[in-house]
Amino acid sequence: MGLFSFLTKEIAIDLGTANVLIIHDDKVVVDEPSIVAVERNTGKVIAVGKKAMMMHGKTHDNIKTIRPLRDGVIADFQAAEVMIREMIKMIGFKNTLFPPALKMVICIPSGITEVEERAVKDSAEQAGAKEIRLIHEPMAAAIGIGIDVLEPTGNMIIDIGGGTSEIAVIALGGIVNNTSIRIAGDDLTYDIEEYMRKQHNITIGERTAERIKIEVGSALTELENPPDDYAVHGRDLLTGIPKEIMVNYKEIAAALDKSISKIEAAVLNALENTPPELSADIYRTGIYLAGGGSLLRGLDKRIHQKTKLPVHVAEDPLRAVARGTGIALKNFEEFTFLIK
Repeated sequence: MGLFSFLTKEIAIDLGTANVLIIHDDKVVVDEPSIVAVERNTGKVIAVGKKAMMMHGKTHDNIKTIRPLRDGVIADFQAAEVMIREMIKMIGFKNTLFPPALKMVICIPSGITEVEERAVKDSAEQAGAKEIRLIHEPMAAAIGIGIDVLEPTGNMIIDIGGGTSEIAVIALGGIVNNTSIRIAGDDLTYDIEEYMRKQHNITIGERTAERIKIEVGSALTELENPPDDYAVHGRDLLTGIPKEIMVNYKEIAAALDKSISKIEAAVLNALENTPPELSADIYRTGIYLAGGGSLLRGLDKRIHQKTKLPVHVAEDPLRAVARGTGIALKNFEEFTFLIK
């Protein structure tokens, strides 16, 4: 321990396309949407996180909302840096005399390139990080679910986030095979927007489509406990007048079918490429689902029907990756890696 080690703060960041979670002292201290609102003229940041999300789709000419991450990677470097810095401020470290030196573990998708990894590292350094290590999402999800990833047993993890779906087989503390597809929660939201436009002649915003997905989203057209029909408000394409229509879960299941089929195909592809000994393990242990996408009604049953394997949804799937990243922070050398 160095003389100024008390000035070093350790944080774990799940840098997601839809949400950013920060863990400090084993607690989730920040859980905010990954969005920034800025003034067009000056470039000044007006709001970050929930406040910026409330402005999304409702701004005038001088304000724009930016989602700095797309498909799990940084699309807007400047906005990402501001977002990370502002969210670290939300933790509220008490010692303001000296800004703390930050030791970070950041969670990233497993399918990203070295250039994209470097963009994450650079953004974190600009936001004040002195020491940075990265961990891949499926590994963090597996650790967060409570799987002993160091065992010589194969486990399959499907982490469906906002921008990417990560499908990985993990054994002996590493990823044996990994499929990362850029079809996830954002695509499902877009599918709902398109469906409402084509089938009901009504145009809705991203936030409304997200709400529909949460309230009546489904992967199956037959559910045991179906949700109630949901009232959707939007603009009539023909008259331009705001109107209300009712949608049910069967309609949304039909709208989402194509994207979910692509996720299923990626799961089957990952199973095909799994070494036989690990396939035998997966037959026994089954498939684990994490990430916000795994909350979609009937998704576990649909994957079970396709693979004939047991499918387990993680407890609190939205925070499984963040929890795993927090555990990796304690085992800094074991589960994480450095960028050269």
